[in-house]
Amino acid sequence: MITTQQRDKLVAKALEVRELAYAPYSQFHVGAALLAEDGEVFAGCNVENCSYGLTICAERSAACGAIAHGKNRWLAIAIASRGAVTPCGACRLFLVEFGADLEVILVDCERKKSLEVLKLSDLLPRHFTPERLRKT
Repeated sequence: MITTQQRDKLVAKALEVRELAYAPYSQFHVGAALLAEDGEVFAGCNVENCSYGLTICAERSAACGAIAHGKNRWLAIAIASRGAVTPCGACRLFLVEFGADLEVILVDCERKKSLEVLKLSDLLPRHFTPERLRKT
């Protein structure tokens, strides 16, 4: 579990980066801030494409930035959107690859605060993992 100060920092960063999202088709802007185990924060926003399958979600954008900096052990992710939505299925599967205990902080951009904190494993029970792949 992260500290209140860390959570506040993630929420602020997710709200900030949400403003940079490129969402001309859905008009649904999302920002994410990912806290690495060493305390470094990586931010990402959604980037849409007219070929919807090429759209990049904010959560994966932040995660790829962390990985590109050699950080693949994470404590928490804050996700800022209208209505504080949960990550899509693709993002859940992508993130769980790096740990099911990830704290997921859902942030409502209109209220400028977190509404709910969950574990990734709560959002994706009985998830497929590298460990399960090796057991087959």
